Amino acid sequence: MAGDQVTLLDFWASPFGMRVRIALAEKGVKYEYSEQDLKNKSALLLQMNPVSQEKSQFLSIMGNLFRAQSRFWADFVDKKLYDLGRKIWTTKGEDQEAAKKDFIDSLKLLEGELGDKPYFGGETLGYVDVTLVPFYCWFYAYETVGNFNLEDDCPKLIAYCKRCLQKESVSKSLEDPQKVRDFVVMRRKMLGLE
Repeated sequence: MAGDQVTLLDFWASPFGMRVRIALAEKGVKYEYSEQDLKNKSALLLQMNPVSQEKSQFLSIMGNLFRAQSRFWADFVDKKLYDLGRKIWTTKGEDQEAAKKDFIDSLKLLEGELGDKPYFGGETLGYVDVTLVPFYCWFYAYETVGNFNLEDDCPKLIAYCKRCLQKESVSKSLEDPQKVRDFVVMRRKMLGLE
């Protein structure tokens, strides 16, 4: 990769883009950021990602962070947390309540897996951490529209997220939770949910 320019095609609020930013920072890879409009995808984004999925495949080449258990939990985050979080902010009433309950239950499962370790992989930030921690900046939005408090429900997981934020690679890669919350509130109004 020596001499190659790395360009990150990203949408500012995407937790999938944030995880790539963290991984690049952890590896010390400099990159050019290119903000993307996901409704009107650029020619470069379509060329680089012909399947047109938001979820990045980039992390699959990031080295030897992969073991079966890590892949399982990363897949759990991608499939379970992402979908439930989206349901929290795109629904209301009984559907939102069900999503909220399942979301909290899923976070409690992750708390159990984390145990007393500082990170999911042990003493150092790893694959599951890079996959999960970008959702932290979305938690405030979920709490606001779902009327709940994750620090009350999942204190160990919130403490873990705050520990991850002490790493510069994480803190400089995540978006401001207030900005994400404002985006979600605006989108809910556009969807007629507010």
